Amino acid sequence: MTATRVAVLLPYPFDRAFDYALPDDMNVAPGQIVTVPLGKRMVPGVVWDAPADSSVPDHRLKPVAAVLETPAFPDTLRQFIDWVANYTMAPRGEVLALGLKANLLDPPPDRYGWVAGAAAPTTKRREAVLATLAALDRPDTAALAEAAAVSPGIIRAMADAGLLRPARRDQGAAKLDPDAAPPILSPDQTGAADALRTSIAAATFSVTLLEGVTGSGKTEIYCEAIAQCLRQNRQALVLLPEIALSAQFTARLAARFGAAPTLWHSALSPAARRANWHAIAAGTAQLVLGARSALFLPFTDLGAIIVDEEHEAAYKQEDGVIYHARDMAVVRARLSGAGCILASATPSLESSINAEAGRYRHITLTARHGGAAMPRIETLDLRATPPERGKFLAPPLIEALAANLAGGGQSMLFLNRRGYAPLTLCRACGHRLNCPNCTAWLVEHRAHTSLLCHHCGHTERQPTLCPSCSAEHSFVPIGPGVERIAEEVADLFPAARRIVMASDVMTTPDQAAAAIRAIVAHEIDIIIGTQMIAKAWHFPDLTLVGVVDADLGLGGGDLRAGERSAQLLHQVAGRAGRAALPGRVLLQSYTPDHPVMRALCSGDLASFRTAEAALREPGHWPPFGRLAALIVSADQHDVADQAANALARTAPRSDVIVLGPAPAPFAMLRGRHRRRLLLRAPRGIALQPIIRDWLGRADPPRAARVDIDIDPISFL
Repeated sequence: MTATRVAVLLPYPFDRAFDYALPDDMNVAPGQIVTVPLGKRMVPGVVWDAPADSSVPDHRLKPVAAVLETPAFPDTLRQFIDWVANYTMAPRGEVLALGLKANLLDPPPDRYGWVAGAAAPTTKRREAVLATLAALDRPDTAALAEAAAVSPGIIRAMADAGLLRPARRDQGAAKLDPDAAPPILSPDQTGAADALRTSIAAATFSVTLLEGVTGSGKTEIYCEAIAQCLRQNRQALVLLPEIALSAQFTARLAARFGAAPTLWHSALSPAARRANWHAIAAGTAQLVLGARSALFLPFTDLGAIIVDEEHEAAYKQEDGVIYHARDMAVVRARLSGAGCILASATPSLESSINAEAGRYRHITLTARHGGAAMPRIETLDLRATPPERGKFLAPPLIEALAANLAGGGQSMLFLNRRGYAPLTLCRACGHRLNCPNCTAWLVEHRAHTSLLCHHCGHTERQPTLCPSCSAEHSFVPIGPGVERIAEEVADLFPAARRIVMASDVMTTPDQAAAAIRAIVAHEIDIIIGTQMIAKAWHFPDLTLVGVVDADLGLGGGDLRAGERSAQLLHQVAGRAGRAALPGRVLLQSYTPDHPVMRALCSGDLASFRTAEAALREPGHWPPFGRLAALIVSADQHDVADQAANALARTAPRSDVIVLGPAPAPFAMLRGRHRRRLLLRAPRGIALQPIIRDWLGRADPPRAARVDIDIDPISFL
């Protein structure tokens, strides 16, 4: 008797679905989640649309064990997984693993939310929690804490004190009201909001680039698109480049729609992730706020995807399945018949060119909301006014900080470098302390009294004796990190209240929320931070921004170095003067005549993008051409060289240019030796068939691994 076959895709690095026998008493449809045997284990998988493989005889087929009582993967999600796998050249099962986790599949437990208790609040923070609760419908601990910008511990303490009591809630998320608190928009904002509402109301695929200067109200405008999506009973997704921003955005979205969004990021507890996954799959989670992995959630009817700060490099996933969440958001929207909104004050050149070519609709906002003026940006020529020896703040910046403190304003110092010093060397022989696993210097972190590799996490104590010359206590820090700048500020302004904001200091959204709450309450005078402080924060009293090293991102030969520096520094500058008081920005630089510095001071980033495009177009560099990187890695350097040379010998010769092989800038990373080849082609050429043919003809050693990065943005 012929067995009924069913194709099941498993969340492992297999590129195809496997056939299983379907028992006579079992019915399945594509998208359903089943458990099947794999070796000696039972694993979950998804019934896929692939045809059965008749080459495997019936008697060798293993039976499907069970059909799980779990929401199925929608057609659009399965199509998206297939598309991402084909485009990125990642194994199909590995892409599935981004959306299918075994610990999410069990039915969620009964959910409880908080309502106000009988006791009276005793602190301002607790009063703020109750005020937030009044606008929400029985939020859980995580949602209430994020919306009120407090830690979950405060919520639990309020429950213990009788200020809060639990109340059972329906499975899924609280109901959002698109008209709960509509904003008052300016005429320009109203026109932009109307255009977005119209595109969402059409319920068809579209992409809109929403470009607006910092403080122009882009969030309020795209919230009107979300509101339209909610009116049509469709789901909306807002992507953020960093989860540290989630507390601020949760509060803003909760205030606008009367209920907190459903969260999706790595800092959630396993129970919260499971409950949220099921709410999304059931369609009861109307608005999801998440990191890039939220693209792989099982939305039932996705009507809008908003990519906030669309230019951010953090949207690129560099490990495992290598993909760019901004680009994949456009694909997911197309497959879902949804509107995609790319929002930024400093759009990527790729998005700008797509808008100019008419592929994207383009909406621009040229003024800040509420009459606030753009900050005045100036360069400080460090050749003319250098810092004091051994220091890093130039006299004009110190004077500006002193004046701003005296006037009661808040100041921010930006340096995109974590730790105390990026390099530690022996003053006797010049020996540099390197990571044993990576081609990288060890970074001193004085707060943790350790040397740390920012690439593999290797940590060690600073040695007493130099391992090269045996000199004792001879190591000195070279260059500044944010900890060293904080030390200098403490010496200059001992009475000033300071805070350091960096990803290794504030590792959770709760910590970031506490810092933001203190800054907004003006409990902080000087903020010192890395790129973490550049993104979307609104500090009403911040009037002075100082960039310690504006030249930092301009070197290294990166194709996008100038573009990234202009974006980052413009975003940092945009934190100043966002309310009634005017803002001032000082850029410390040894190259004040660099095109990036001139563009920032003039405020003419559009002309800068035009000039960048003119440089890239003749050589078919992105966005006018296509790139793919092949990264060869192996435990032994000779194996890496052998594999890279094998690829070079069989490299394609027509239509494309192959550069390399060459050692990667990080020639060793996490203990593996690395070589790179770069394939460049005109825009209209599909790279994936060329690479598949190339890999099929090459014969690299089995001990080497070849990773493929389509559309690379990092060349390290």
